[in-house]
Amino acid sequence: MRLFGYFRSSAAYRVRIALNLKEIGFDQSPVNLLAGEALPAYRAEINPQGLLPALVTDEDGMVVQSLAILEYLEEAHPEPPLLPFDPAARAYVRAAAQLIACDIHPLANLRVLRHLKSELGQDQEQIDAWYRHWVRDGLERLEAFVRASGRAGRFLCGDTPGIADCCLVPQLFNARRFNCDLDGLDMLMTIDARCGAIDAFQRAHPSLQPDAA
Repeated sequence: MRLFGYFRSSAAYRVRIALNLKEIGFDQSPVNLLAGEALPAYRAEINPQGLLPALVTDEDGMVVQSLAILEYLEEAHPEPPLLPFDPAARAYVRAAAQLIACDIHPLANLRVLRHLKSELGQDQEQIDAWYRHWVRDGLERLEAFVRASGRAGRFLCGDTPGIADCCLVPQLFNARRFNCDLDGLDMLMTIDARCGAIDAFQRAHPSLQPDAA
């Protein structure tokens, strides 16, 4: 498999964690999100969506969008499972993952932040305030959701890491990068720390990727 990504892309980070948890070997083709010429070429030659990540497989061609890639990996490589077997628990995991990937992440996406500056004339202080507001809002909702579910154990669902944890860790990495307020998110922070002690999560960390230098 070949993963097109960027070392600080939280969406690509999710996929790296899942590949590592499933012990699937993969090569990386970095796409520099900060280089103006890189994305048009990637969009024209690799992924018509022009978004990261994209996973190219020998068996099934290219799969795009991080949550779709995680679901694909779960179906094509079911062991070890990243989704529970109970339908209600699976729905809970998907809801937690989607809260991160669909509600928090898009509002703080690099494309959105650039638009706030270039098209709407917001200064960096205003942009940072926007980012921190929406990340904090979403994480508070996630903390409340996880607590109310009663499904968390050592991880967001039970005692083994899964798709929701693959989404949580990159989101908290980004939150720390932008100095977001994480006070009071005790359950999320505890689970994040447990994930950080696992080799599959450690190897996926942005600082260890080939384009991080």
